[in-house]
Amino acid sequence: MIVLTVLGGVLAGCGDSEGTRARTAVLPTASREPVKGSDSPSPVPGSSPPVPARGPAGLTPVFERRADGSGPRDTAAGADKAVALTFDADMTADQGPRAADGEHFDNPALIASLRRLKVPSTVFMTGRWAQEYPAQARAIGNDPLFEIANHSFSHYAFSAPCYGLPTVAEADMRADVERAFTAIRRTGARQVVPYFRFPGGCYDDAALKALAPTGVTAVQWDVVSGDAFATDADAVAEQVLDGVKPGSLVVMHCTRSAAPVTDDAVRRIVPELRERGYRFVKVSELMGG
Repeated sequence: MIVLTVLGGVLAGCGDSEGTRARTAVLPTASREPVKGSDSPSPVPGSSPPVPARGPAGLTPVFERRADGSGPRDTAAGADKAVALTFDADMTADQGPRAADGEHFDNPALIASLRRLKVPSTVFMTGRWAQEYPAQARAIGNDPLFEIANHSFSHYAFSAPCYGLPTVAEADMRADVERAFTAIRRTGARQVVPYFRFPGGCYDDAALKALAPTGVTAVQWDVVSGDAFATDADAVAEQVLDGVKPGSLVVMHCTRSAAPVTDDAVRRIVPELRERGYRFVKVSELMGG
């Protein structure tokens, strides 16, 4: 099932588990059409990737597991103790000078831990991150353990206010998403899926309408790890372990400068959830793609 959430305001963003009240409707699987044009996500040779979905009334569909247990939990993957760990690879368009000065927006140790622990994961990557770290983006995008989804090009907000982020003009929203897909594919990454995560999780009706032509499905979350700007890995781990339920979507980060303890937290989270009988899946599997 796809859960379409239509807002009149702003949804919760990273580091905040509560948002404005939303009107929700649980829909049957939407009619699906391939995205056309050079900026559509590239399929993986020899695989059957999930195809983009069309929401009702010309709006981008939004996939989420809500606190009441509905959403992805209703799918085949979510019916058992499956959980999707997702990692936002954030970088804004104007942070190039900071990267040049030695600030690290990547987290290779985290990716290495996920590989060592054999944790399938979805990385929501900004186009600017892909440009800054093309070799890492290519390695992630060509590893069957991972899939790359879109997190915008510049990590600017698609509705305001949104945690102080600059805002993308409505007329530029579609181009921003397409530009991000282009930047990711230019690295040579092949496992790119047609999913999109709004920076900060912030969106409104105008943003959902603007992105509909791209054919993406927006992906939210129900478990906020609290890893953004955290300094206590155990506190992050506890927050995830306390919040996870069958079918959960966990939001974390793949950015050393802004989330320095994520790797340590993951190395505790994964074995403890496995001891509880959980298995890890990519978003595409949780969505029943």
